[in-house]
Amino acid sequence: MKTSASTAVLLASLMLATATGCAGNAARPTAERPVADDAVSSGVRKAIAGEAVLKGSEIQVDTNNGVVQLSGYVSSADDVATAAAVARTVTGVKSVRNDLRLK
Repeated sequence: MKTSASTAVLLASLMLATATGCAGNAARPTAERPVADDAVSSGVRKAIAGEAVLKGSEIQVDTNNGVVQLSGYVSSADDVATAAAVARTVTGVKSVRNDLRLK
């Protein structure tokens, strides 16, 4: 009888470990999971739109495998640097290719 109780406790422990192991995988930080390119582009567009100095700029954003390409026109060299810096803050951005031009 004692063996059955030990086996039951062991089985319950294994089931609990398996259940928490599966839940642990779902709760991993997003840095470990790749972010879809569309989501990255959307995040970069939103971040740029939220930057006051870039209002009125004509910036297009394309993403391929986490590499963001910025193209279009801005008013100053500072705006070129600001757009790239803002893009780098978005989750999923691996690097930024800055092809912005001055108006």
